[in-house]
Amino acid sequence: MKLRKSLIAAFAVATLGATVLAGCASGGGTGDDAGGDQPALTIAKPDGAITTESHNPYLGDSSASKYGYAKVIFEPLALVNPTGDLGTTPWLAESVEWNEDYTELTVVPRADVTWSDGEPFTGDDIVFTFDQFLSGKLTDSSGLKYEGATVDGDRITLKFADSKFTSQARVLHTPIVPKHIWENIEDPNTDPLTEDGLAVGTGPYTLSSWTTESVTLAANEDYWGGELAVPELHYVSYGDNAALTTALASGDADWAQAFIPQIEESYLSVDEDNQFLVSPTAGAGTLFFNLQTKPFNDPALREALAWTIDRDAYVDIAREGASDPIWNVTGLGTLLEDEILPEYKDQNYSIDVDKAKQVLTGAGYTWKDDKLIDPDGEPVSFSISVPAGWSDWNTEQALLAEELDEALGIEVKVDQPDWGGWDAARQEGTFQAIIHWLEDTGNVYGLYTSTMDPKWIVDDKAQFNFGRFEDPGVTEALNTYANAASEEDRAAASAVLQKSFAENVPAIPLGAHPLLGEFNTRNYVGWPSEEDQYASGDPTQPAVVQVLTKLTAK
Repeated sequence: MKLRKSLIAAFAVATLGATVLAGCASGGGTGDDAGGDQPALTIAKPDGAITTESHNPYLGDSSASKYGYAKVIFEPLALVNPTGDLGTTPWLAESVEWNEDYTELTVVPRADVTWSDGEPFTGDDIVFTFDQFLSGKLTDSSGLKYEGATVDGDRITLKFADSKFTSQARVLHTPIVPKHIWENIEDPNTDPLTEDGLAVGTGPYTLSSWTTESVTLAANEDYWGGELAVPELHYVSYGDNAALTTALASGDADWAQAFIPQIEESYLSVDEDNQFLVSPTAGAGTLFFNLQTKPFNDPALREALAWTIDRDAYVDIAREGASDPIWNVTGLGTLLEDEILPEYKDQNYSIDVDKAKQVLTGAGYTWKDDKLIDPDGEPVSFSISVPAGWSDWNTEQALLAEELDEALGIEVKVDQPDWGGWDAARQEGTFQAIIHWLEDTGNVYGLYTSTMDPKWIVDDKAQFNFGRFEDPGVTEALNTYANAASEEDRAAASAVLQKSFAENVPAIPLGAHPLLGEFNTRNYVGWPSEEDQYASGDPTQPAVVQVLTKLTAK
């Protein structure tokens, strides 16, 4: 599957209009009454106290970003779905269309949209937003490499220095801000937007009050998408996952994203209205190897591990069902199965210890006292590192240690440092094995750039490709895929990448890295579901605005 190249929003507008009009229907409900007959929704995070007020959507450490409420105030041009069909829905733009090599994006601004202060939204706001990157006034932290815009009637074409095929979401999810306010902001990289009248957006909700305990937003009465079923949002941050789980189970919190151990007993069984949605993405929880040192500098050992590690146990035990296993030799999961080359469609790993031992024996390995001995006569042993407290991956460490000891006689040491020590080791290449996520680009590029692309090694520190894999042919294919002007060129590059991954086993994807959402249906329905993954259930994602427009009173 791939991101859709062009989507005209006539159908989307009609659907949205019908949805939000349906949201006007009256309905009962319990909980704190926020106005009229309908209660508020409390959106929660487990991040502890958020003590500094800042409503700037471009700052990762602002309270608006940490809580996630920036996304219901400031809207993007379009929403790229990281799950389901991986499609694109125009939002502040009525249509979005890329040119063949994805260096130009043409958009038509949505008509009859107003900012929350009553000023009209126009194409000038779009151009101004992106021109802030061009002038250097706003730091290009997403690496957009924007080069300028041209305007032809109501069509605006944004130009970029290189192809955005693998990073369409970064462009389309850029928060659009009002020119009439932001042109007077001296430094948008630091301004907290806390003065009256600055936190102005086109979104479905507006800022009502802010304290260190909670943030309240009220429904935007002039929202372009129509009337909203939920009159008020409360954003709250709890001290940890345990406190968040208690709040969700008791109904003090309505909507969150968190990995909750024993979720059936602690949350789902408490109330039949409590819901949990797992939304697979093209990314994956992945076992990375340090390819520069023993024992992982030997591809035979890596292949043997691929025939031994139980991905179903990862999903069922470590992730408690919140994932999909990845068995294909290309490393691609179910969302990208249409991209797998025909020759690899049915080439899947399985738990086949005999096959693993055959691979090892052929490469000169032996066994002594049930312990695996490498060709140099040394016992095979290594450590797997995951930060302490990452309960799902800590469980997977224990599973891997047991599986590899029993099946192959490999001693696996469980390392659980603090995050800082783990982060330093992964960047500097001083680890042996780690479990980590991938750069999720919504296509095959994400897996292969994350595991085989030397571009991530800067000043001898790695942001991905932690094993430091390097092959000129693979690097060329990665660059071709990212910058190709045709589907044929991308397909040819993908073939090279899939073949290399299958042959070299530079890493082992364990299971899809999902977006998680906990919510209840006591007062509102219309949430995304396994049958209708129009968005994930994660309220920190850009599509939170789409979910809120689809909710209706129960």
